Amino acid sequence: MGPADGSGFGAGRLARPGAGGVVSRSGLFERLEASARVTVVSAPPGSGKTALLRSWIGAAGLAEQAAWVPVERGERDPQRFWLSVIGALRQTTPGSALVRPVTAAPDLDGWAIAERLLKDLAPLAEPVWLVLDDVHELGSDETRHQLELLVMRAPDTLRFVLATRHDLRLGLHRPRLEGELTELRAADLRFSLAEARELLAAAGVELGESALGMLYERTEGWAAGLRLAALSLAGHPDPERFAAEFSGSERTVAEYLLAEVLDRQNEEVRRLLLRTSVLERVSGPLADLLTGGSGGERVLEELEEANAFVVPLDAARSWFRYHHLFADLLQRELRRTAPGEVTALHQVASGWFAGHGFTVEAVRHAQAAQDWGLAGRLLADHWPGLYLGGQAATIHELLSGFPAEASAADAELVALAAADQLAQGSLEEAERYLTLAELGSVSAPAGRRGQVHVLLRMVGLLLARQRGNLPAVAEEGQLLQAAAEAPGAARRGLGEDLRALALINLGIAEYGTARFEGAEPHLEQGVTLARRIGRPYLEFTGLAYQAAIEVSRSYTRGAERGRRAVELAERHGWTDEPAASIAYQTLGGALTGQGRPEEAEPWVQRAERTVRPDAEPAAGVRVHAVRGLLELARGRDADALAAFRVAERLGGLLVAPHYLVTVARAWLLLALVRLGETEQAEQALAGLGEQDRDRREIRTAVAALRLAQDDPRAATTALAPALDGSTPVTSPTLHVQSYLLEAIARDALGDAAAAEHALERALDLAEPDGVLLPFLLHPAPGLLERHARHRTAHAALIAEIRSLLAGRTPAPSPVTTQPPLEPLSNSEIRVLRYLPTNLSVPEIASELYVSRNTVKTHIQRLYAKLGTHRRGEAVERARALGLLAPSPRRR
Repeated sequence: MGPADGSGFGAGRLARPGAGGVVSRSGLFERLEASARVTVVSAPPGSGKTALLRSWIGAAGLAEQAAWVPVERGERDPQRFWLSVIGALRQTTPGSALVRPVTAAPDLDGWAIAERLLKDLAPLAEPVWLVLDDVHELGSDETRHQLELLVMRAPDTLRFVLATRHDLRLGLHRPRLEGELTELRAADLRFSLAEARELLAAAGVELGESALGMLYERTEGWAAGLRLAALSLAGHPDPERFAAEFSGSERTVAEYLLAEVLDRQNEEVRRLLLRTSVLERVSGPLADLLTGGSGGERVLEELEEANAFVVPLDAARSWFRYHHLFADLLQRELRRTAPGEVTALHQVASGWFAGHGFTVEAVRHAQAAQDWGLAGRLLADHWPGLYLGGQAATIHELLSGFPAEASAADAELVALAAADQLAQGSLEEAERYLTLAELGSVSAPAGRRGQVHVLLRMVGLLLARQRGNLPAVAEEGQLLQAAAEAPGAARRGLGEDLRALALINLGIAEYGTARFEGAEPHLEQGVTLARRIGRPYLEFTGLAYQAAIEVSRSYTRGAERGRRAVELAERHGWTDEPAASIAYQTLGGALTGQGRPEEAEPWVQRAERTVRPDAEPAAGVRVHAVRGLLELARGRDADALAAFRVAERLGGLLVAPHYLVTVARAWLLLALVRLGETEQAEQALAGLGEQDRDRREIRTAVAALRLAQDDPRAATTALAPALDGSTPVTSPTLHVQSYLLEAIARDALGDAAAAEHALERALDLAEPDGVLLPFLLHPAPGLLERHARHRTAHAALIAEIRSLLAGRTPAPSPVTTQPPLEPLSNSEIRVLRYLPTNLSVPEIASELYVSRNTVKTHIQRLYAKLGTHRRGEAVERARALGLLAPSPRRR
């Protein structure tokens, strides 16, 4: 199999089968070139330590100055080791003239040889590199102490390069403190995705990005794994399928890991590894439970220190996982040697995870044991908490792990299926499952009926809210709060959770009917309660809708709340949740209203990517209305009209009227007017009910229509109720627009004083918030010029408006907004969300349940795709692209 390190799978230069192609790793060469007096290369077997060092020596032209000493496996003979060192040093050009030969003898002492070497090398003027490969194989403490003596006292011109599978007990703390120690570890030797692609190409293998990504994820950049995969893929009839299915059970990988890792462990360690291989992550106490022994934490720590494919998941090193390929091998060995124990191990693990509050893992292990009853009860009991924690995707994954027959027979699982269909965007399927769950609830065991009732009420509330059915939301909310006060709910700690959910959903429903005076207290109470009880997902949802209400009064304050909601979403990984779309729409709408369409565009795009119109018709109405406004601001009236028509269609999916449908219809009328389609506008107006025609939004659009028809008198008639305060205001743009159209109409009627007064009022309303959109939609340069001559109160605002009308745009944000070089993957986006925080790489890894090296890899890819080199630059770039919320310091 070659050297114990697996140098045939090199990390430095990898030979191409049957050809001379190589993969060069210049970055590692540069680090070795600039290394200190002592360099330690510590990494698991197969990481390519040997190949890296050999290829570096060749590339650097050090063949005459490098003494290479391969340490034999289990080396316990100090004399043999030191004779090898002397022989290697004498083969170097500088050493041949200084190091005296030594002959083996029974009484030859290692200490004497070390002292003699120090004396011989004292006048060494040229650098010499002493490379000790597999130095971990030194089995004699005495030899290690002698080597430590040589390292500490040798002249600076003698450089040491120590390749090992685990950290050495050589007292290297002194050179580390003095800056004379360079360390290359497994993370440094791990191949990047680009290097993996180059390696495969050198072997004549071309893979698609998806298959390459899966292979890279499975191997985690491990050199031997990639090399073995390349050898197997060369000439394979279906390389894409092979790459997708590649695992540690593949013959060549299994043989390598068995020989180099598993077979080297004692029986206690081997038992722990096999029995804990059923886990995705393992701790010491859990390992002790599965093995029936003790000292599991110590064993795991020692395995991690020995680079035995055990990866710590947190800074405290209390949780670990196994390298993907190593875990595959361990699971295969467990099935081969103890197939009857697998189910019991999963059951024990499920009980432990459930007892320690790790619900998701408890359900997964119950499913792995095919204990569907236990898995169903665990999921049903903890579903409210999972949902309220923003874990809809995890719930969907867990539900998909049940066989159809198990789900259909359990009323609780049917209710959860209804909620899942709702989350996936199928309202009709959600209603069907909810009906089936209601019917099945009567036959639920007596001890489970209270839980079933809570589930049904939660799902009913969510469905009613997404349907826009305010009466049903109110009814379900009351029922849910009653369920929250039941003894069972209180016992499970759900009382306040359910009350917060009911309050926030009631506020959302009231918002949809423009009952802001009722929505605000409900949302405020719900958000306050959610914050107090530690439910950030509910808090985030409430904040998003509070922002949507606030933006109806002030773009600045609404955007501020919207950013707070987005920042909370980014902190917890909820940027793809429906409520996030509301926050994005709020920010996009506010920037559009302020006449900044280019800055609004990234936010509107994020809203469009996140919203699911068929599942959340009200959110769909809003996002298309904002898109339409954005296109109007750009002068793309036909595109705006198309967006408003989609909004109107989605409004038809709502059970109850939503105020945004009327808003969208008003903007649709204005788009028709701007396109010169006044007859179509009249027809659309005739199709509205009397109540809609009395709304301020419609009256303002009618005024624009009448002005286009050269009937300013009719325009003032339409605007009168909007200006006397008898109709509610639902946006700053609408407020300013009403007075601006009044000014234009009065000017056309020759009433200069009234026109002046109305324009002054419009400017008064526009200036605090920078509301510029109405002046773009209804240009009145003559009016503004006359006003500027007579009054100076709004000189700066008028100058900005006139600049816009002259074709100039507001000053752009200081960060450019070119798109990323490549689209970001879901994994990269998850890591990106943590970059604005103060979390370190290990802490981010712990949050995401991945290794710190995986996080480092994603961060490097993010830098490459965003065209940045540092974390702060990446955050700023992502904010400019709308991938992260703008910084609160730049407001």
